[in-house]
Amino acid sequence: MGYRSLAECVADLEKHGHLIRIKEEVDPYLEMAAIHLRVYEQQGPALFFEKVKGSSFPAVSNLFGTLERSKFMFRDSLDKVEQLVGLRSDPMKVLKNPLKLPGIGFTALTALPLKQTFKSTFSKTTISALPQIVNWPMDGGPFITMPQVYTEDIDKPGIMNANLGMYRIQLAGNDYIKDQEIGLHYQIHRGIGVHQSKANAKGQPLKVSIFVGGPPSHPLAAVMPLPEGLSEMTFAGALGNRRFRYFYDEEGFCISADADFVITGTVYPQENKPEGPFGDHLGYYSLTHPFPLMKVHNVYHRKDAIWSFTVVGRPPQEDTSFGALIHEIAGSALPKEIHGLKELNAVDAAGVHPLLFAIGSERYTPFLKERRPQEILTIANHILGKNQLSLAKYLFIAAREDDESLDTHDISKFMQHILSRIDFRTDLHFHTNTTIDTLDYSGDGLNSGSKVVFAAAGEKRRTLSDELPVGFSLPEPFNGVRVAIPGVLTIQSGTYQDQRQASEDMEVLNQHLLTQNLDGFALIVLCDDSAFAAENINNLVWITFTRSNPASDIHGIGAFTENKHWGCTGPVIIDARKKPHHAPELIKDAEVEKNIEERFSALFR
Repeated sequence: MGYRSLAECVADLEKHGHLIRIKEEVDPYLEMAAIHLRVYEQQGPALFFEKVKGSSFPAVSNLFGTLERSKFMFRDSLDKVEQLVGLRSDPMKVLKNPLKLPGIGFTALTALPLKQTFKSTFSKTTISALPQIVNWPMDGGPFITMPQVYTEDIDKPGIMNANLGMYRIQLAGNDYIKDQEIGLHYQIHRGIGVHQSKANAKGQPLKVSIFVGGPPSHPLAAVMPLPEGLSEMTFAGALGNRRFRYFYDEEGFCISADADFVITGTVYPQENKPEGPFGDHLGYYSLTHPFPLMKVHNVYHRKDAIWSFTVVGRPPQEDTSFGALIHEIAGSALPKEIHGLKELNAVDAAGVHPLLFAIGSERYTPFLKERRPQEILTIANHILGKNQLSLAKYLFIAAREDDESLDTHDISKFMQHILSRIDFRTDLHFHTNTTIDTLDYSGDGLNSGSKVVFAAAGEKRRTLSDELPVGFSLPEPFNGVRVAIPGVLTIQSGTYQDQRQASEDMEVLNQHLLTQNLDGFALIVLCDDSAFAAENINNLVWITFTRSNPASDIHGIGAFTENKHWGCTGPVIIDARKKPHHAPELIKDAEVEKNIEERFSALFR
């Protein structure tokens, strides 16, 4: 739909039963988030909070909470936009010559941004007057969780070379001066980083505009992985069936004319302040670190403005549904960029970045009877060098020729396919001392860790078992063994102390397991609570891949190093216990949960 505003979208959703109003005043400190989380868990409607304690502005959340609702909002444009994004080679060329592609003409008309003359359609307010929403008990303050952060290239100014990204914004807390300073957090491999680097090199401040609200196509554009040359603003216009309207204020800041709120400010070279903690999408807090300081110039809002927010935490959450919509639009595009790739899935249950599943072709030596990973290793290297995919820690990649029906979204079946075929002597490939996700604390420093590729091609090497072998035993202090899925054991141990103690523990476990029959098992996960890890597949991948750093936490029975290649003859062991340097996991506030259950129980039925 060509929504002209967030208010139009809210009205449309309400009319068709996709949104409900909460008329009672709700506290932005933990309560709004707690209600959102409960409703999302039940795949419920979008939520319109009419009265936010401490603010005169209403708020909306869970707009993208289900794929069905997302498709409803974009029901008139989704097919055309999928076609546009699929043109990875040069989508802008097609937009400029729409007659070359039937059906794309109207999309071309709505895609290109529309500059308007300056007009004072906004009123001004302050940072502290905005809804001060705090999602998790240990959060360092209120955050904007659905922002669209706009910056321009200082060397090539203008909207066609601009970047629109979703980077969290801390509104208050820590050392920020009230109403004058806010925190801007962005991860590596983000477009804004290029713009800030160029401004820093010239010793000039970077102008930043933060948009909140507006038509739903705008926040989606801010998180969309787009083809080279297709700007977020162009995509927003095409998806929303309405050109992205903008103008520049009297200070030269870009203003989204359809946004509900716009915060303008400047980021000066090397001027940082502590930002965080923040309960993040891995299911843990990202901790306090220095990040760019934004000095606030103006805070604008439109008449009847609506504040848009979401809540992130251990998947699945609303950003999971965001991801499903992104896959719906662009899922077929990446294989066109990476030759030989059939399918790729950033596994949401494991927090997205920690774990990738991929299927590729294995055609390098069809004349040989024995098949082994060759082409899929080339594909794996391409994946791990691709934009944000390069932040992944674990990549499991299979050959499509072994099973054309294999699906990367069937987590258990895909893992079993890999584990039944992989040769641990030759087919584990490590990347050490490299970059990982900023939000991942399993490594040895911020953005610092390792990666590993599990590659499998050819016939089955082992039949995976779903039962413990007769007479299986464990040495002290190991206990609580469970079969999580066929071929995978979870084992409980004492609390992780340090690397030295872990190495000693592993030596004891290795020596003992060499005496056991483990023919039907390929992976052993060492954890703090084996019953929880083995309870379901989502728990298994969350524990295993968010709490381990491949280079330091992968061990193996019969391990060896030959010509600088590490391998093992028996099952791989991943030490997924909590480590002292890990961030704390997200735990809800019991008193708040009790309170909202009593006050809003009807919403959760």
